[in-house]
Amino acid sequence: MRLALEQARLAALHDEVPVGAVMVLDNRVIGAGCNLTRRLQDSTAHAEMIAMRQAAGRLGHWYFEQCTLYATLEPCIMCAGALVLARVGRLVYGAAEPKFGGCGSILDIVREKRLNHRPEVAAGVLEAECSGLMRDFFRDLREKPVL
Repeated sequence: MRLALEQARLAALHDEVPVGAVMVLDNRVIGAGCNLTRRLQDSTAHAEMIAMRQAAGRLGHWYFEQCTLYATLEPCIMCAGALVLARVGRLVYGAAEPKFGGCGSILDIVREKRLNHRPEVAAGVLEAECSGLMRDFFRDLREKPVL
């Protein structure tokens, strides 16, 4: 999760919403990403999606049954759906996302019994640090003067 936090801080440095994600297989990072939605003008450029794309490129396939995805924020409904489709074995996230969360806050896609895959989920890991990054980012954004 510390590596995901580093990715989130990198996003914040580039005025992106500070979310980071890291895909791990056998204690090895195979994918990492931070939010790039503003920079790329791409609504799908979430940290989780970028980490999964990078991991797929390294592995040569897009099934991640033996992998763990660490994310600083609860994945949104889009990313939660991608986690299920990619058969990610385990999801570990820090802070809940009460507005867009797809892992229990709004919907619970990763635990939906009608879907063919359900990753193991651990929530609240380094939660204070993860939510603090988000809180500080949006506080600073509100305090910036409008030009």
